[in-house]
Amino acid sequence: MQRHSLFAAMSLGLFAGAATTTALAESTPLEEQLKELESFQVIAHRGASGHAPESTMAAYELAHEWNVDYLELDAQITADGEVVVFHDDAIDRTSDGEGKINDYTMEELKALDTGSWFNEANADKADADFAGAQILTLDELFERFGHDARYYIETKSPQLNPGLEEALVKTLEEYDMVESGRVLVQSFEQESLLKVQELNDDIPLIQLVWYYPSEEDESRLVEWTGVTPGPAEINDEDFQAVAEYASGIGTNYIYEGQEVIDADFIRQANENGLPVHVYTVNETDEMERLMEMGANGLFTNYPDRLLKLVE
Repeated sequence: MQRHSLFAAMSLGLFAGAATTTALAESTPLEEQLKELESFQVIAHRGASGHAPESTMAAYELAHEWNVDYLELDAQITADGEVVVFHDDAIDRTSDGEGKINDYTMEELKALDTGSWFNEANADKADADFAGAQILTLDELFERFGHDARYYIETKSPQLNPGLEEALVKTLEEYDMVESGRVLVQSFEQESLLKVQELNDDIPLIQLVWYYPSEEDESRLVEWTGVTPGPAEINDEDFQAVAEYASGIGTNYIYEGQEVIDADFIRQANENGLPVHVYTVNETDEMERLMEMGANGLFTNYPDRLLKLVE
């Protein structure tokens, strides 16, 4: 059985009785990771980014301290080929620099302050220790938490980061993050995910989607990259096409106040072997609603709020 079909088979009950017990007893860490995606996952979006500057060590330290299921991060590549943890294409919003992140070398990026902006924007959460926070390399994050954490990594803006997939996979292999069941790789770009798959077929992949009203017909929802039809039109065959290479779907749940997915979307995805992780959910009432709808996990800037509900 192919790895990506493992979740589907388990969801459909194809493993049963003593055979199930034997299979699970002999399962590898990677297989165990995929099995655990059936249960609810608390995903710290850029770390505990509601409490500390996003994508900084402080944010990841806090999320790890709270024992979240995954530390979520965005991977990009510097001008000198280093994999860095940073969300925006430009450094302006969350640092004292300006311009495109991949125009800078790692040494140049390390000179930036990526913490003071948070103090200025969040006076009630300001901490003098945040000032001067540096942009992280993926190596630094792995060296800090190692196999004591799991990582949910997005290949960010692949078209602006040539060579990102190769550099990312090399780093994952160097730290034995794949076979140890420590990592998921996500992307909106199907091509990027397929490139990762070509480099290492064992890496579990998550297809990100973004649903919003069509410009031609606002009553009809479409997907940003066209990787699936809109939620009202998506069918088993569409989900199965994603399940051919991915181990799950990451989706928005709302667009400008309009809900874009429902319980039927989640149920149908699950029935076709795809757990559904929803982003980015910060209010407790919305967390509760999505949990009731059957979401398999939530991305949140406030993992402490979500953990209280899960407990």
